[in-house]
Amino acid sequence: MENYIQVPSLKPIYPANYHRDFREMIRYAADTYGTDDAFILKNKPKSRKEAPTYKHISFRAFRQDVRALGTGLLKSGLGGKRFAIIGKNSYDWIISYYAVLCGLGTCVPLDKGLPYEELHSSLVRSHADVLIFDPGHKDLAEKLIEDGNSGVTTFLCMEDLEGFESCQWMWKKGLRALGDGDTEYDELPIDPDAVTIYLFTSGTTSMSKAVMLSQKNIMSNLYTMEKVEDIRHGDINMAFLPYHHTFGSSGQSLMIACGVTTTFCDGLKYIQKNLVEYHVSVFVCVPLLIEAMYKKIMAGIRKQGKEEKFKKGLAISKLLMKLHIDVRKRLFKEVLDQLGGNVRYIISGASALDPEVVDGFTAMGIQVVQGYGMTESSPVLAAENPKNMRAGSIGMSMPDVELRILEPNEEGIGELIARGDNVMHGYYENPEATAEALVDGWLHTGDLVSCDKDGFLFVRGRKKNVIVLKNGKNVYPEELEILIDALPYVRENIVVGEPRHKDGDSKDLALCARIVYDPDYMKENYGAETQEAIEKVIRADLDKINETLPNYKQILRLDATDQEMEKTTTGKVKRYVQK
Repeated sequence: MENYIQVPSLKPIYPANYHRDFREMIRYAADTYGTDDAFILKNKPKSRKEAPTYKHISFRAFRQDVRALGTGLLKSGLGGKRFAIIGKNSYDWIISYYAVLCGLGTCVPLDKGLPYEELHSSLVRSHADVLIFDPGHKDLAEKLIEDGNSGVTTFLCMEDLEGFESCQWMWKKGLRALGDGDTEYDELPIDPDAVTIYLFTSGTTSMSKAVMLSQKNIMSNLYTMEKVEDIRHGDINMAFLPYHHTFGSSGQSLMIACGVTTTFCDGLKYIQKNLVEYHVSVFVCVPLLIEAMYKKIMAGIRKQGKEEKFKKGLAISKLLMKLHIDVRKRLFKEVLDQLGGNVRYIISGASALDPEVVDGFTAMGIQVVQGYGMTESSPVLAAENPKNMRAGSIGMSMPDVELRILEPNEEGIGELIARGDNVMHGYYENPEATAEALVDGWLHTGDLVSCDKDGFLFVRGRKKNVIVLKNGKNVYPEELEILIDALPYVRENIVVGEPRHKDGDSKDLALCARIVYDPDYMKENYGAETQEAIEKVIRADLDKINETLPNYKQILRLDATDQEMEKTTTGKVKRYVQK
């Protein structure tokens, strides 16, 4: 491996603690943060006239709940089993996850948004013995039992549910055993290097694969994140990302290790209300959500006729910040109050974030940093932090992770490869895919990146998505998609290469933008209601974008619709479905 560029790493700026495994991490949190809130749970009232009540769970009580459930499961003969978990984000979900991983067995977090056939396939392929599910998946459990061919022999509902054994009953059983002095669960051996988590990839370009991770993989990544990200004891987090996703579950572990209180969202349409309700200060999420929040704020400002005033405020804020005068919280109090008034730090991952959104939130006093990673790396490989920011970049290499740009072209663009303790053991029962992804200990990400003179990384696109034109030029569609996504009426888009002529040379391609637009925005702001009028608006904007691009990158075709594209549950478009 001679032709490569070495990527520099972020320098640690915060104190951090390394934990050997999940049990040690949870014990540390209980000992260090004690009676502080680890979770706040809302009990919804039976009628709208009643106010909700809230249950506060301390770090000590959280640890006791994990021990109780784990002990109950062990006493029920379920030690050493493979547990699949499915359900919406909840306290019961995360307790089940940690109860399994603190020595009891192996865990298979499942995507609650998958259709039955794919879920059934995941259970079969992972050889799961036990399925832990929430009440919302009762029908799924019943169908699995009826079909009888998934390999699952034990079905446990997180809550008490007629016809099923429950984790609640297991928890009570374990609590009684702990009260009698039983410590068998606490003494179960944990091998940090052994595979204990099987996580399915989100499958944007192909069938999902089961990634094999160890506790050492996860713990090493938590340690590096603690070193560089500004997560503080006493912060309040909202668990947006689904726990079945490695960014969601690892993010939750980071919050516990750092002494952060976690709350749960009532649903996407209640996000703003919940941010205010819980006084949320930090969270981890995907660009789709952050951009939607920003667009909603901007729409509200335009509706009130305050757009010019807001723009002036941004300009003043940026100028004063250069002079080290920070008046952002006071200048944008009205806007920040819509988000609860306490949001200070957002970590974005999974795909590129619109630089305008980052710039806007930063100018208002909310730090937005981008991270980059994948399930195969537990997940974070690179990130920004408050001391190291660069517009449009994904930051620099994480400490303790080695990154290289392999075989860069004349523009310095090549495939990003990674090595470190956070890199997976491979794909379960898929040696061909493992051999392709792991070469001589290096994880080949499949992402094409470049690196500027200061070491900041920029994602140019997926290796599989590159459009190779007849003249040999490479077009990275993601670069064009960021420009298109900045148009205010665009909900989502992808850029693909299409043959110029129906029966012509298959390598003679024209770039086509497939755009999902907001019909209400088109009607309210352009008076465009017919498809012809809407496409006229979009084509005019694409022409303006084309004026900034070299000829070979210009978008010549348009496919516009108001019907959303098929996506993964983390909001990424399934490109292989769209082509």
